[in-house]
Amino acid sequence: MNVRHIWQEFLAIATQEVGSRVVETWLRAISCERWDAATQTVYLKAPNAFIKDWVALHYSTLIKTHLCRLLHEQKIALLFLDESRVEVGPVITPAIVAKKATPAVQVRPAIHQQHYFENFVVSPQSALAFEAARKVADMPGNMYNPLLIYGGSGLGKTHLLHAVANQMRLVNEKARILYQSADRFVHEFITSIRFDKVAAFEARYKDVDVLLIDDIQCMAHKEQTQEAFFTIFNGLYEAGKQIVFSSNTLPSQLPGFQDRLRTRLNGALIADIQPPVLETRVQILHKKAEQQRTSLSDEVAHFIASKVSSNVRELEGLLIRVLAFATLTHQAISLELAHKVFNRTAIEMVRQAPVDLPRVADTVAKHFGHSIHELRSTKRQKNLVLARHTAMYIMKRVTDHSLLDIAAYWCRKDHSTVIHAVSKIELLREADVSFNTELQKLELLVKGS
Repeated sequence: MNVRHIWQEFLAIATQEVGSRVVETWLRAISCERWDAATQTVYLKAPNAFIKDWVALHYSTLIKTHLCRLLHEQKIALLFLDESRVEVGPVITPAIVAKKATPAVQVRPAIHQQHYFENFVVSPQSALAFEAARKVADMPGNMYNPLLIYGGSGLGKTHLLHAVANQMRLVNEKARILYQSADRFVHEFITSIRFDKVAAFEARYKDVDVLLIDDIQCMAHKEQTQEAFFTIFNGLYEAGKQIVFSSNTLPSQLPGFQDRLRTRLNGALIADIQPPVLETRVQILHKKAEQQRTSLSDEVAHFIASKVSSNVRELEGLLIRVLAFATLTHQAISLELAHKVFNRTAIEMVRQAPVDLPRVADTVAKHFGHSIHELRSTKRQKNLVLARHTAMYIMKRVTDHSLLDIAAYWCRKDHSTVIHAVSKIELLREADVSFNTELQKLELLVKGS
């Protein structure tokens, strides 16, 4: 079996799923050394400990998921090595545990251990949300219940949800805390119906002291799920249990929500997070660098901070590119190196900067005469489906977002919907010359050409 060929297949899949930047920065630096069928272990080698530790921590699940399929195995273990063959692992695939799991009612997402209040950089733009989350962690169920943290993507909402959980665990290690993304909640509920486990599903969510739901907007237009969630919400609230949500949309503006659920959400303390100013972005970079056991000069931090104006997640991504480049080329982190990293991709960054998912959605919706609300719905009218598929297709072509990112934007549970949309549009543009011309004009319009 040619494991190196299989690894190349994985890299091609990963490019589609998590984007080319992740693959080029991290995964392509890893080589697949061998596959031990007897122990069901894949041996992966990194050029240094920094790359090894980062990939092992952040991309093990992605690697295992696809290598299981490519190797035709139910479960595998990963063993990470650096050039000196120092082992980190093995990392056992979740499938080992899943054998004993009851569908839809046993999988509990892990609380991120790196997200604490202490490493959240507080600014005037995030102070209200931070203080409210701290109060909730100190006195769960007594103050600000429920709490809704509202703000754009990548500003720290998820960090605060995990910080609440981690702080509560420090105070009371026996506390029953459940963090869940809304799209995962939807998936579990649908699976519970399929396997006739709805009662067990509801019981699991009601049997907690704290429930944290991320990206509540992804329950839009899912009436049965909202019914189940409303029941769970009421049970927890009446029992004095703490509930915390995050959302990228204010409750009053959430499309596709039942009035009674929207009323419940409106009754929460709504604490918003606004984009950080330059000084705060610099502080964030210094804090992130410290977490990577390195340091930045102020001039390098200011340079990187000037490249991103709003999204903290993108800011961290730019920092990681600089750190990775410095590590891989054995250079010190300097302003000259930072300029070199950005100059290498200047044309790409200029092209991508104005093109984001909301812009694509807005442009396509206006072109077809629909609203974003209609495109995000589950309605299946022919022209509406065409517009929805077209938007997904253009998002895949003109942005660097992964299929999962695009699916999440449309509040779909996984990326298979996007794959289907892309295939449909590709076939249509090949068969219909006029539609192909229309699509080209739309792409140019989205890019601002």
